[in-house]
Amino acid sequence: MKNRVITISREFGSGGRTIGKKTAEALGIPCYDQELIQKIAAESGFHESYVQDAAEDSTGGFLASAFAHHPQGHSNTDYLWKIQYKIITELAQKGPCVIVGRCADYILRDTADCLRVFIHADPAFRADRIVRVYGEREESPQQRIRDKDKRRAAYHRFYTDMK
Repeated sequence: MKNRVITISREFGSGGRTIGKKTAEALGIPCYDQELIQKIAAESGFHESYVQDAAEDSTGGFLASAFAHHPQGHSNTDYLWKIQYKIITELAQKGPCVIVGRCADYILRDTADCLRVFIHADPAFRADRIVRVYGEREESPQQRIRDKDKRRAAYHRFYTDMK
């Protein structure tokens, strides 16, 4: 029997991470979010901050792709994707859990009994929330939202061939 897994995909600032953590807590099951980055970093040998940034960068542009290749001939992003895929699959096999982001909805489409959730919110709510949660930045909240959503969508589309 397959384990029941909840995957949470989300727009930046919508509260998906918070909803995932509270859901897991209420159900008494683990929630994997930042822990995924730690596991990917440990297995890949890359620093967590690199994994965090690279895991949402599907192409990286010409210079990044020219200089960031793994010894086996794949880009670092492809190498991280393979590790991410393996870790998410193993976590779903291990037991019921909530997994936030990282294309878990796609990765587990055939291997787990999944409830796939997409969290979205009004742009004004998101802009207000990212200032409250993540703090002020030089860039406007609206621009941060557009940039982050664009990167997440491109990454998801690149590795899943899905919108």
